[in-house]
Amino acid sequence: MSVEFVKLHGAGNDYIAIDGRGIDRDWGALSKEMSRLAFGVGSDGIVLVQDSDVAQIRMRVYNPDGSEAEMSGNGIRLFAKFVIDRKIAVPTEDGLTVQTGGGVRTVWPTMEADKMVAAKVAMGVPTFVPSEIPVDTTQTGDLEIVKSYPIDANGRQLEVTCLAVGNPHAVVVMDDSVEDFPLVEVGPHVENHPLFPNRINFEIVNVIDRSKIRARIFERGAGETMSSGTGSTASASAARAHGLVDDEVDVVVDGGVLRISWDETGEAFLEGPAVEVFTGVWPD
Repeated sequence: MSVEFVKLHGAGNDYIAIDGRGIDRDWGALSKEMSRLAFGVGSDGIVLVQDSDVAQIRMRVYNPDGSEAEMSGNGIRLFAKFVIDRKIAVPTEDGLTVQTGGGVRTVWPTMEADKMVAAKVAMGVPTFVPSEIPVDTTQTGDLEIVKSYPIDANGRQLEVTCLAVGNPHAVVVMDDSVEDFPLVEVGPHVENHPLFPNRINFEIVNVIDRSKIRARIFERGAGETMSSGTGSTASASAARAHGLVDDEVDVVVDGGVLRISWDETGEAFLEGPAVEVFTGVWPD
């Protein structure tokens, strides 16, 4: 059975959106096929529409390696554009509620005419509790948070700050330029480090000033990406936890700029664009 799809991007983080309601198939295998560059559509994965009993609509996220992610901050904006533009789900004055693997999230769209062009997303409350990330606490001992924790990644010594924003992240705030860091080489060793039982997303960060940081992102199951909503949120939250930035931060990623707001006590918020690239039909 052929599948209709829409390719979208948010600050260079690109996803394939599919209305999967009432369709039973191996979505992970399809994500592997469609996400391939040259041989497929090329993307950072699939965002899939399903019905929800607890929100207006449900989003499932599949990585390019076929694994399922709990949440994607850019992906949920693109998902929201897909369902709002096609009137699959209609936001209320209080926004659009979306069930994800990381909990129910609210998206507040910015509309131009009848199309969504950007959105603000409630990303949940970042948690630094090791068991909630998760981090293997048999290795870290009684640490209440894993902050500037030393690990060895294929011979490279790194100090990671770990947190979850609907999915797990290890952030390194460094003085050396992130532009010169061998992220593609080191990333897989951090992602699959034995400290992280569910693998982990990995971000490297330079603080530019108290309202701006530069981040490069290595996504679990995808590799280096031009942008990531949860990765940007984790990067800003880690920098905030270190006292290096203020409550509102612009995160400069390879694909553009995302704005993160977090006051260290409540929910974090992400703001960024959502762009439709093209539509197509994937044949079986």
